Amino acid sequence: MVMRPRPRAHHRKETPYDSYRDTLPMNVIAPDAGRAWWWFGQLATVKAGADETHGRYTLVEILAPPHYATPLHRHHREDEAFWVLEGETTFEVGGETVEGPPGTYLVAPRGVQHRLHAGASGARLLFLFTPGGFERLIEATSVVAPEPTIPPPDVTPADGVAAITRRYGTEILD
Repeated sequence: MVMRPRPRAHHRKETPYDSYRDTLPMNVIAPDAGRAWWWFGQLATVKAGADETHGRYTLVEILAPPHYATPLHRHHREDEAFWVLEGETTFEVGGETVEGPPGTYLVAPRGVQHRLHAGASGARLLFLFTPGGFERLIEATSVVAPEPTIPPPDVTPADGVAAITRRYGTEILD
């Protein structure tokens, strides 16, 4: 009789988003659909989050007003990718400045400080966060957008927003 080693037991607890082998369901989001939030002075429309993507990514459409700039920040849990759809943008990533005309794709790796500047006509972009779940930070630091427009100037982040973002693994640096 030949003795074969026993397979090792799998001791890791499985999660709802356990395997990249899982096939994602077909999902269609209309151009004007998604969960819209007034977030840090911009309109953020969550097109797909962790629940829809089995935790793989969060996809957010951003509409930024003219001359808008995000705070300098870094993510400790997610990589963030940007795809510029409309408008002129400038990115600061890890101390380097990159111009971003329409069609530009850029990645800000986790742990690297970054910021986005919109040009004179504002900008429309897609933000892709991986792994998924970043929509929870957006929900915790925003107000529901009653209409899909850029928020009025008096809609600002709540006091203590830096502490809230830290709970979600994002550090605001300015």
